[in-house]
This record gives sequence, C-alpha cells and structure tokens, in this order.
Amino acid sequence: MSEITTGSPSTDLVPLGMYVHVPFCAKTCDFCAFYQVRPTSGDIDRYLDGIARESEYVNWDRPVSTVFWGGGTPGLLSAPDLRRLGAEVRRRLGPDLREWSVEMTPTSVTDARLDALREIGVTRISLGVQSFQPALLEALGRAHARDRILRAYDRIRKAGFASVNLDLIFAIPGQDEDAWLQDIREAVSLQPDHLSTYCLTFEEDTALWVKLSQGKVKLDVEREAQLYEKTWATLETAGYAQYEISNFARPGHACLHNLNTWRMSRWVGLGPSAASQHGGWRGTNVADLNAWLENVSAGKRATEDRAELTPSLLAEDALVFGLRMNEGVDLAALEAANPTAPWKAVERLADHLAEDGLAERLGGRLKLTLRGRLVADAIGSEIMNAFSSREAA
Repeated sequence: MSEITTGSPSTDLVPLGMYVHVPFCAKTCDFCAFYQVRPTSGDIDRYLDGIARESEYVNWDRPVSTVFWGGGTPGLLSAPDLRRLGAEVRRRLGPDLREWSVEMTPTSVTDARLDALREIGVTRISLGVQSFQPALLEALGRAHARDRILRAYDRIRKAGFASVNLDLIFAIPGQDEDAWLQDIREAVSLQPDHLSTYCLTFEEDTALWVKLSQGKVKLDVEREAQLYEKTWATLETAGYAQYEISNFARPGHACLHNLNTWRMSRWVGLGPSAASQHGGWRGTNVADLNAWLENVSAGKRATEDRAELTPSLLAEDALVFGLRMNEGVDLAALEAANPTAPWKAVERLADHLAEDGLAERLGGRLKLTLRGRLVADAIGSEIMNAFSSREAA
C-alpha cells in the first residue's frame, strides 16, 4: 500500500499517541470483552475529572501526534461532555496532529455530538456496524438495526470528517459465505474510506463464550479461513488496499494511530483499562472505574502490571504485530534498534517460516504470505516461544 511507509524503529523520535478509554455503554454486546459499565448518576463527571487528573501525572515528553478514543462507547457522552474531554486532550496536542479517531455506535450518532467532535478537532470516525442483517445483529446482541446504520453513516458524512471507518464482523453464528459477502458489498456501496473486518472471537466472560461452552455455538476454523480469503479478494477488487490482516483502506486513509501502535511507537493510555507504552515501561490501568478513580484521586497512575520496555520485549512485539501488517518487518533495522534481543532464534524462525511457505524474505524484510496471514496468530505464538526459549537466551 503506497501511502504507508515504515518509519525508523529508533525510540528517539518515535511518534507519541494518546488512547482514551471511555468505559460507558448503554448495553453490553454479547461478543464484547472490553471493560465497560453502565453509567449511574455522577459517574461521567467523576470520570472526566479523573481523566484531567491522570493527564497531569504523565511526563509528556513530546507533543501528541495521534489520538484514539475507544470504549465502551465514547459517543455515549453528551455534546458538552465531549467538548470537555476534548479540551483536556487538546492541552497535549502538538501543531502537527495527524489524526484524531473516535469510536461511535449507530445509536450514539446525533448531529449535536458530531458538531461537538468537529469543533474539538476530531478527524476520523469509526462506526461499529458489525452487520447490516437483523438476525446477525441479534446474534451479536447489538442494539441497532440496518436503517439506523444508514442514517448514522449519512449524518457522519454530512458532518464532513476527513475519514470514516466501518467495523464489520464475520464468522458470526448463523452467517454463511453469502451473508458475509452481502455485508461486505453493502459496506462497500457506502464508499467508506476504511474498512475493518474482524473474525469473531469468543472472549471469556462474554455471553457468546457462555454459549460456546454450552455447545450452543461451534467454532469452524476452516470456514473462518475461507471467509478471510473471500474478504481479502473482494475488498482488493473494490479498491481497498489491505495493510493489516483485518484492515483495509483507500489511499491516504490507513489508521495512523494503529500503525504507530503496531510499529511499537509510544502511546499514553488514559482511563480505566487503558494501556500505555511510554517512559520506558508498558502497563495497563486497572479495569475498574472506582478503583481507577481512587488511584488518580490519590495522586498516582492506576497501572497494575508495569513491565520494563526491554530490547527483547520491544523486538518480540515488533515482530508479532509487524508480521500482521502487509509491509512486514525490516529485520536489520529492528536488530539495529534492539541489538541485545535473541536474533539467532529470530533468524532460525524466519528461515523456518520461509521454508514452510508461510513467509518470504524480500530485500531484508520478512513478510507473511497469504498462507501465513491465515495462521498469523499461531505464528505470533511461535515468535513468543522463540523469545522465551532457553536457546534464545
């Protein structure tokens, strides 16, 4: 994909992103494992105060260049609350802000909210469609219908955001190939700038996980692989370039915040359950609104699993996430940035993947083949094993 280039892996000048987790949802979808709560009286005010406090505890050593609000449902906040949260974010932005994304559901899209988001500087909306078909939306526990999706999308387009993404899910119980292709075609007909297509995963502590454990739904790995391939071929024909296993964009519309994350740049996470990679460490805030508020009120970050950003850890994750991208990984540049990582083990694994037809080595880069992309999760596990093995030490 021509508009996506790989920057230097050096940690000196890497971009800084900001992720803000807005944990509020009106309803929990059956597939969703992200931390969320239904707000009660005063929760949103306390949350916004907490974000302002937590932001003060961060060592902002460079201006923020990308912002992403996820959840939860950021669009559940009222227009005044969106402006309030936006004002806090804007304090940390540099003059060269490249992207500001906000997730919304079809039911949360209103003209007032969109006006507020435009005012504060949001450039990109990611709309959680998942499917256009009533039976499949019901299977996911979604609270919207097709007509609501279309109205929401029309409002977003009329508001004039620079980029719009649609999220879709496949391998839903009861969804065959024809139904999935119907969803893709309808999404393409709307001409979004970006499409994210996720294979349904059954996360613990979700309603779908319970159904799976009860035998009410079943996994079908072979069908998932077929749907992956159909997706890639269909969207390529429609003019969407794949740049990561689940992400496709028209020229100039790849998600920069996610690219920076996958390339192991630095980001600050604010809010309960938000992850950070900044200041020499990585960690995740406690996934509990009240516990998070107690921490920030006491004058400290609410991170519960801090780990040092060692060369080995950075190289491992750069490989795991980098190989999910079509651009692959520049092994020489990665080794130069992290020379003490176990490169002999990495070279052995790269040779093994190439011999098995799962990857190819081109001009110093390691890239997964189509076959390799179908088993990217398994390859990620192999990478982690290589880094943790005694041979790698």
